[in-house]
Amino acid sequence: MSTREKVGWGIGGLLIVVYCLFPVAWIISLSFKSSDDISNGQFLPTVFSGANYEQILVGDAAGLFLPALVNSFGICIIATFISCLLSMFAAYAIARLDFPGKKLILSTALAVAIFPVISIVTPLFNLWRQIGLYNTWPGLIIPYLSLTLPISIWTLSAFFREIPWEMEQAAQVDGATPWQAFRKVIVPLAAPGVFTTAIIAFFLAWNDFVYGISLTSTEAARPVPAALGLFSGASQFESPNGPIAAAAVIVTIPVVLLVLLFQRRIVAGLTNGAVKG
Repeated sequence: MSTREKVGWGIGGLLIVVYCLFPVAWIISLSFKSSDDISNGQFLPTVFSGANYEQILVGDAAGLFLPALVNSFGICIIATFISCLLSMFAAYAIARLDFPGKKLILSTALAVAIFPVISIVTPLFNLWRQIGLYNTWPGLIIPYLSLTLPISIWTLSAFFREIPWEMEQAAQVDGATPWQAFRKVIVPLAAPGVFTTAIIAFFLAWNDFVYGISLTSTEAARPVPAALGLFSGASQFESPNGPIAAAAVIVTIPVVLLVLLFQRRIVAGLTNGAVKG
């Protein structure tokens, strides 16, 4: 590329980065503003204050935020683990085995993925109350599987198709059982795809709001997105923008850490099978 083209691409990339990161920077700045400083219209706070973080960690909002944070971690990790485990077996069967209805399974998974969540919340709410799953961890883990399993099956089936069939056959020729060949040969080779799928599934569960606000009523199982919607100000005339921004920053930190820690595996997983040969 010529110098002009390099400069143009650089400016374009910089504009995209600024456009994407500006809301994040605004929330971080908002989290350090006092209640009197929020509506002044300035980007940076006049005086940096940690009162918002103190309020959600040790103050009045700690009883609402901290249990919700624990719930989100526990529920999302369990849902992600179950989703990856089930999707590995389903994706392996779809990629390796020839059986009637294989395309129907993928089509059904895609239909479930795009089905509007809001349309099933009311019947699910009534069913959960009748069978005792309302306001419990299993009552959120099961619906979260409907969010994470379809995309997990689609993603992992593409990775399993790229693994040479001959490697599994060679392991079986050496005396390995089908289960041993799957566990010791296929799964390690599909590790980048499994990591990518797990992180995507975790994000889907972590960011859910509709199930969290509809299927919980107390701190026993309420996740963070639902808890943020219940924050209140010091009075009915005060909006809790500062504490919500501080909580949003804290909730975003695990996501950023996951991406930074596993970015190589994510890139390897997303680019696996992009070229042939």
